[in-house]
Amino acid sequence: MDSYIAYVLLSTVTILLPGPAVMLTINNSVQRGRYKTFSGVLGIATAILFISGISATSLGVIITQSIFAFTVIKFIGAAYLLYMGLKMWKSNSVPDLKANNTKSSHYKCFSEGFLVSISNPKAIVFFMSVFPQFIDLSKDNTSQLVLLSITFSFLVVIIHSTYSLLSCFAKSKLSSEKSKGILNKVSGSVFVSFAIGLVVSAK
Repeated sequence: MDSYIAYVLLSTVTILLPGPAVMLTINNSVQRGRYKTFSGVLGIATAILFISGISATSLGVIITQSIFAFTVIKFIGAAYLLYMGLKMWKSNSVPDLKANNTKSSHYKCFSEGFLVSISNPKAIVFFMSVFPQFIDLSKDNTSQLVLLSITFSFLVVIIHSTYSLLSCFAKSKLSSEKSKGILNKVSGSVFVSFAIGLVVSAK
């Protein structure tokens, strides 16, 4: 029980750290509304659940041990983060919320959240490093891995929904075209920075 609480605390701190997924949630909250933002959050959580599942299988070992496979995934992920970053950076002004909601479907928001989270192969390395620290070898591994994976994804939903709620409260202060432009620049810069960091980093 103590190890599970420690895992929850570690996961919470990890999810709270600002990154592309957090910036996407904040950006969506201000510009697309809370309902479509939640679709994006579900996309992020689904990708995390998928990644944690891969990490618990032999496929995760293959990806992390194969320089070619890891590099290919890394560059594809970096390319997508760069694309999203430049897309946000070029959006100097944002249409009104109704117009933006019309253009942005729930599926699109879900897809963006999913792709942003799954684009970083280092998440596999993270889970492969963390899971063994909280597994009791005297008990069934599968049930423990399932619990840890679902817990992390559930925390993603809770924490990102909290970010979304706080962003919605601050929407009035970010409703001007200038404020939205600044938010896009900040969000775009975070995405580009993570894309560059992903490319230049080793495993």
